[in-house]
Amino acid sequence: MVEPGTEDLIRESFEPMKQAYLRAPSPSYDQRRAYLDALCDLLRSNQQALADAIAADFGGRSAYETRLAEIFLPIAAIKYIRHNLRKWMRPQSRAVPLSFKFGKAQVFYQPLGVVGIISPWNYPVQLAIEPAAYALAAGNRVLIKPSEFTPHTAELLKRLVSDHFNPEVMAIITGGLDVAEAFSKLPFDHILFTGSSHVGRLVMKAAAENLVPVTLELGGKSPTILHQSFPVELAVSRIVFGKWANAGQTCIAPDYVIVSQGRRDAFVQELVRATRTAYPSIKDNPDYTSIINMHHYERLCDLIADAEARGARTIVIKADDENIPHEAHRLPPTLLLDVRDDMRVMQEEIFGPILPIMTYQSLDDAVAYVNNHPRPLALYYFDHDRKRARDLLQRTISGGVSLNDIAMHCLIDDLPFGGIGASGMGHYHGFDGFETFSHKKSVFMQSRFNAMGLFSAPYDERLNTVMNVLIGARA
Repeated sequence: MVEPGTEDLIRESFEPMKQAYLRAPSPSYDQRRAYLDALCDLLRSNQQALADAIAADFGGRSAYETRLAEIFLPIAAIKYIRHNLRKWMRPQSRAVPLSFKFGKAQVFYQPLGVVGIISPWNYPVQLAIEPAAYALAAGNRVLIKPSEFTPHTAELLKRLVSDHFNPEVMAIITGGLDVAEAFSKLPFDHILFTGSSHVGRLVMKAAAENLVPVTLELGGKSPTILHQSFPVELAVSRIVFGKWANAGQTCIAPDYVIVSQGRRDAFVQELVRATRTAYPSIKDNPDYTSIINMHHYERLCDLIADAEARGARTIVIKADDENIPHEAHRLPPTLLLDVRDDMRVMQEEIFGPILPIMTYQSLDDAVAYVNNHPRPLALYYFDHDRKRARDLLQRTISGGVSLNDIAMHCLIDDLPFGGIGASGMGHYHGFDGFETFSHKKSVFMQSRFNAMGLFSAPYDERLNTVMNVLIGARA
């Protein structure tokens, strides 16, 4: 329910942006470059303050992971955008058919106007700043609504953005669910939402009232498949980081693993060993991240309890004498064996440090299982055989894929990032990000010398002669 006056407060930020866009609808290259420089400075100059705010919101967040994910990756993306921006802004020439030979066809990229970004709590800086960078590069004004689950980070970002940007160019609005609801009802020119499928549907429904196009970056259950020939130690070394970083609170983290039946025990044994090496303790380990809040902690505990009640076997990876109080909302890495589809953990996106491990008799069984479930945001396959890997790529559909590693496709700035079906729609990252926040205007420029007079009434035999040449004697 939207509180009275909430929509008016949001419009106080939205309307000046809209009017500013109408006055100056297409910022120059130099202006856009300056916006990107300001974003870089915002991140570089406030690294410790941002890390402290994120740690306060999580109740404990690895400072190294914060610097990597929330500072380095957005800055790397901004550098990539700056390097390519001039080229992206140029009109693209398109082919002209023989009948229009002396004309010229081009695609012009124009700013859409005001872009709304609804960012999540799991990477509260990266997933606000990176899409904003692409939207600004495309020449838009940007209004951001951060998650209410990270209030310290949201308020800090709001202040930093106001220090670095004219409010007619970029601003942040904070608040709870009522603000998010009112935000998604505004007549933006595009909305990008990152979060759960449930909330994504609500955002899309609200945006539809104004025919606002949306990009939905959702999630789902991203599978990891190990071919029986792939070295277990190598696969585990990459899964440990990709799954346990940020305590599994990552949309592209592996949601479950499928290994060949005869290698499950060896895989589990190595995964336990490698996890203990990476995280010797959990309770006071500064490298291990807390669950964002008690609500999500209890949700994860319920998933484990439901799986155990239905026959799953649990392996909790922590020191034997380590007691972790519930109020710390730190959930140790947890493996689930003997899982079935009727368990909630195999039906819902986990979004935490729980890893179900399944088995297959043949690789076809693993592929069939993936294809019989909603299309995931990411898929991971470990196999050194290129032919088998290429075959699996053709037989499965997912938002993106990393072969022989975890999450790497998301870190390649030149690759588009996005989901398909239940895991999302649309893309950003790379030139695709610039296109997402641009209007692709088709333009045809007629030549002074052209043959269009032949196609105008009154018609005569000359037109038949021309048409015979264009159509050809045979189809």
